[in-house]
Amino acid sequence: MSAEPLKTLFHSFEAEAVSLPGKGTRALFLGAEPGFRLPGGFEATLHLVQGFRPHFSALQASGFVVTAQVEGDGFDMVLVLAGRHRGLNEVRIAQALECVAPGGLVVIAGGKDDGIASLRKRVDELVPLEGHLPKYHGIAFWLRRPADLAAAEELRAANPARLVEGRFHTAPGMFSFDRIDTGSKLLVENLPNDLRGNIADLCAGWGYVAAEIAARSPGVQALDLYEADFAALEAAKLNLAAVSQPIARNFFWIDLLKEPVEKRYDAIAMNPPFHRSRAAEPEIGAGMIRAAAKALKPGGRLFMVANRQLPYEPILAAVFSSHAELARDGMFKVLSARR
Repeated sequence: MSAEPLKTLFHSFEAEAVSLPGKGTRALFLGAEPGFRLPGGFEATLHLVQGFRPHFSALQASGFVVTAQVEGDGFDMVLVLAGRHRGLNEVRIAQALECVAPGGLVVIAGGKDDGIASLRKRVDELVPLEGHLPKYHGIAFWLRRPADLAAAEELRAANPARLVEGRFHTAPGMFSFDRIDTGSKLLVENLPNDLRGNIADLCAGWGYVAAEIAARSPGVQALDLYEADFAALEAAKLNLAAVSQPIARNFFWIDLLKEPVEKRYDAIAMNPPFHRSRAAEPEIGAGMIRAAAKALKPGGRLFMVANRQLPYEPILAAVFSSHAELARDGMFKVLSARR
């Protein structure tokens, strides 16, 4: 979670560099993450936007109004929490300019290690900033929406949706949005072509692995995709719609570490994430392996790819009857297991 950038964002109000929004006003918060504290006197009705399911659920549990994507416009103020992905940051600032009322305030903050200084410079070239304030190893800056939306149009034009290899719809901010991920490709190359019955792709991203399963295994009857990133799952719907095989397809926006998989499968493929911050966190993948084991029918098979140094073999041994390594390259390994 972005604890320091969240503090940076709201410090601009606490320091009275930015006026607190009063009663009867509406504020939109793009990229909102759990853990923030509203300063005293911040009385606007707050609408949060967060497409990452774990953050969405935590914010909702805290009593906030939160949606997975932007709804509505004409807000009096928009807050933007910037992260590590510059393209996504610029798209969110474009959304902020489009959603705030003319003359309305947009406040943006992020960490210095995530490139907030260069983002501030980039935005200042398009819309003159009213001010900025460094704090908590980050920077907050703010601006007013100009009369036209030329800046928003330029930011969107610089960060368009992609069509990877002429077939896969993606957009900035999604995992491996500009190319097929090397690990996912290795997984697909080592999947059997005789998969049959009901298949699931956990951590499906924008649908590459699932689309390849559908194309390569004619015995598949149903294919379910599970993904925590709402935007990626929406892209996966487009990408699976292009698959010509008559396979039932279902899509689940879910936090696999906290929300149970209700259905049971003959086989599962997955490329689980292994970090939330910059450091590797093997317990995330271990949790995904446990979720996969519970979701498989007796005798069902798991196929997964992981960074080769991650120690997943002990957890596979603990929750499956057998496991094996199918392939390995300089960075990744493909593992299989049978329940």
